[in-house]
Amino acid sequence: MTARSRADLATASRIVVKVGSSSISGESSWRIPVLVEALAAAHARGAEVVLVSSGAIATGIPFLQLDARPTDLATQQAAAAVGQTMLVYRYQESLRPFEIVAGQVLLTTGDLENPTSRSNARRAMERLMGLRVLPIVNENDTVATQEIRFGDNDRLGALVAQLIQADALILLSDIESLYTKPPTDPGAEPIDIIAADADLSGLEFGATVVNSVGTGGAATKVSAARLAAASGIGVLVTSADLVDKALAGDEIGTWFEPAV
Repeated sequence: MTARSRADLATASRIVVKVGSSSISGESSWRIPVLVEALAAAHARGAEVVLVSSGAIATGIPFLQLDARPTDLATQQAAAAVGQTMLVYRYQESLRPFEIVAGQVLLTTGDLENPTSRSNARRAMERLMGLRVLPIVNENDTVATQEIRFGDNDRLGALVAQLIQADALILLSDIESLYTKPPTDPGAEPIDIIAADADLSGLEFGATVVNSVGTGGAATKVSAARLAAASGIGVLVTSADLVDKALAGDEIGTWFEPAV
């Protein structure tokens, strides 16, 4: 049943959680076991959990002995190819104590727009969840040039939530909630709830480079959240450090009410 409020996250049957590169790569890789523990708790109560995880390029950078995120497409693709294997390995090692098996699913937004590949993706995801596998979805960075150049996985998270008809989508960020303007600006106030039909024209959501390995910003999360909410999926935007509280249904973050 669709999560109509934050509290419903504690009992939601099917949840998509999206985490970005800046939260789980480089010096932040320590957060992977913390994230996994929260996902495992939801899995243990019977929920079907899907993780949409960025971070392939960022994870691959040190293995290619690069000092920074590459700027040319071919090297970005090489870093993604190397980093994706290590990223899934780290997740699987963290899942092992909970006796949960991870399943890697690499998609492009094009895969979800083509009817045939979309149907195949849905069938595979449904079977993985039926087998109690935890799907770990990422953009196929080795071939998806548009995502590497311009995008973020927030939109992919929304599309995956639509694909599997999730009850809720949780978009994990670097800050606890969205604000009426960039949080460093004077007068910025946290946003508690955004109604499905809310007019956001008076708000300022930034779209900036998060750090040297990840891109994104509040604007991409708002766009993705509204996409999912318009499909009847409740969306929470909050900090990656609060993922356990998010899945427990605590009153945190910014809640996007689903359309009726």
